[in-house]
Amino acid sequence: MTQPFELPHFYMPYPARLNPHLEEARTHSTQWARDMGMLEGSGIWEQSDLEAHDYGLLCAYTHPDCDGPALSLITDWYVWVFFFDDHFLDMFKRTQDRAAGKAHLDRLPLFMPLDPATPVPEPENPVEAGLKDLWQRTVPSMSVDWRRRFSVATEHLLNESMWELSNINEGRIANPVEYIEMRRKVGGAPWSAGLVEYATAEVPASVARSRPLRVLMETFSDAVHLRNDLFSYQREVEDEGENSNGVLVLETFFGCTTQQAADTVNDILTSRLHQFEHTALTEVPALALEHGLTPAEVAAVAAYTKGLQDWQSGGHEWHMRSSRYMNQGARSESPWQALNGRGTSAADVGALLAAAAQDRLRAYRNVPFQKVGPSRIPDLYMPFPLELSPHLDGTRARLADWCRAMGILQEGVWDEDKLRAYDLALCSAGIDPDGTPEALDLSAHWLAFGTYGDDYYPLVYGHRRDLAAARLTTARLSACMPVDGEEPLVPANAMERALTDLWARTTAEMSREERITMKAAIDVMTESWVWELSNQLQNRVPDPVDYLEMRRQTFGSDLTLSLCRRGYLPAVPPEVYRSGPVRSLENAAVDYACLLNDVFSYQKEIEYEGEIHNAILVVQNFFGCDYPQALGVVHDLMTQRMEQFEHVAAHELPVLYDDFGLSDEARAAMHGYVADLQHWMSGILNWHRSVDRYKAEWLGRRAHGFLPDRAPAVPALTLS
Repeated sequence: MTQPFELPHFYMPYPARLNPHLEEARTHSTQWARDMGMLEGSGIWEQSDLEAHDYGLLCAYTHPDCDGPALSLITDWYVWVFFFDDHFLDMFKRTQDRAAGKAHLDRLPLFMPLDPATPVPEPENPVEAGLKDLWQRTVPSMSVDWRRRFSVATEHLLNESMWELSNINEGRIANPVEYIEMRRKVGGAPWSAGLVEYATAEVPASVARSRPLRVLMETFSDAVHLRNDLFSYQREVEDEGENSNGVLVLETFFGCTTQQAADTVNDILTSRLHQFEHTALTEVPALALEHGLTPAEVAAVAAYTKGLQDWQSGGHEWHMRSSRYMNQGARSESPWQALNGRGTSAADVGALLAAAAQDRLRAYRNVPFQKVGPSRIPDLYMPFPLELSPHLDGTRARLADWCRAMGILQEGVWDEDKLRAYDLALCSAGIDPDGTPEALDLSAHWLAFGTYGDDYYPLVYGHRRDLAAARLTTARLSACMPVDGEEPLVPANAMERALTDLWARTTAEMSREERITMKAAIDVMTESWVWELSNQLQNRVPDPVDYLEMRRQTFGSDLTLSLCRRGYLPAVPPEVYRSGPVRSLENAAVDYACLLNDVFSYQKEIEYEGEIHNAILVVQNFFGCDYPQALGVVHDLMTQRMEQFEHVAAHELPVLYDDFGLSDEARAAMHGYVADLQHWMSGILNWHRSVDRYKAEWLGRRAHGFLPDRAPAVPALTLS
């Protein structure tokens, strides 16, 4: 069969190695699959299928250093997950039987209790039998924290199959951002990362959920999945009618040829591997110092990181050999492989090294403060009408008084003119048109705090090139938010005074759990400002995927969503907010708002601030295109994110309500929550169109109006 495209040259910096216990794992997994009922008589596989796929070879390549019993157990897990995938395809995707598919998935978490002594049901099919056996054999040697993380990853892998099934039923192809997010869950690489811990070393619980380790796992996942999409396009798209494939997603989004889409997927794959390496070499060592990890814990993180690298190279090698995929003409551009190749000249190796270096340096070549002219604003899609609060004028006056009282206008970063130009009360009036005057004031004060902090970090700490002071400021801000009634930090500057005031007013009637959630949302926002500053000091334009995901945090999205949700508790169960459709709805809204900001702020950030965190610049840097072309890509993505919001609200949420059996009260609350997000997007668009903050005339007058040297020094972190 002719391949639909020529496989690209893959970047693979780590040589693949083979575990010496391969034959033991092959023999064991074949007998295990038969014992679980996965072979003859299953209607899914025969032994010849299992042998052709050769999951023993996959695991021997991806886990080259573990012992024989561990390799056999890991191989059994992969046999199980691939059998689950093929079984779900045959039983539910091909038949498009959503109800039966959901009933099948609903039973599987019962076989993964955190306490191994908990009784489980009697298995009714090979998928259940395999999961029961594997869970009981695996979890006794791992901590409860690992069990919880691995259980969640497994449930995501299983449950997001419903997302794929729903898209197939609708004939719908995801947009690129949605696809990357959902592919991580349904593709199973976070699940694979959990087995890397089993094979190497368990990550310390104190840092398991930190940004550096999350990025390691996510970049690992994206690279694994995008590589698989390239190799499996022919089988999935042409044979199985699958529409969850990165090549097809980009082919549809860009309206390009299959070959062009495949080459772009490979570019993103390479970029994700570079991001993995950057994080491992720069962020992980700093994490160990910040958290005071012991030598044993540092060694565990290092072993885990190396295990993820081994998986990348081993998984690639398996894809080039397995009969499951198209792999004719597959090559990887590795200087280490070239060094071992016969007839390879020094010039060939040098060319590979030079190409890799050029690819890496692309992110660091940005020339700041380039003149770009007024920001170009396309015809933006906004289906929701604007409503404004009647309390706007009063909130404007009270916001100015509050900013003066907090000291925000006395530190050289903002002044009265800037406060008027930013008109944050207008933003609040659109976001919360039905709110009381008190609620509108509180919203405006939060916007002022977040916007001031977002301006303060690059202007003050970027100007001083003082990352240490930025980290200390972030730690002090966190200490301004007591959870259990402890005394807050004594404020020493405007940000600390503002946050202390806002925290006390906002959390006065919150439960402890709500305060914990709220504090985490604010910590995420302030810590993301440090991430931006670190990139700024390196002059590093971020990877597109990392940028979009971190942009949500720098924009304060978790804080916004936390405040929005609070009005609908306890009517809506927390598990509804954690569900895939609701997270998809929220992320679509947040991305629309973030990209909207980047479109309006392009001149302000690029020409006047030397900023690198702007989606248009990220697209320009990644694709090597000009401003109008990059704006077109961002505009298309904005439109698709809004269309996804509409799709989820109209089609996925009603099904979710039925799945959870929500009461009429809970359904009404969710309708209110969706309306709040609609107001949020339309209010933010109106604000961007109206205020002077992004207009060329005002920027030209105030471009050099920042006086960051007047900002106060950061006191030591001492609690009163």
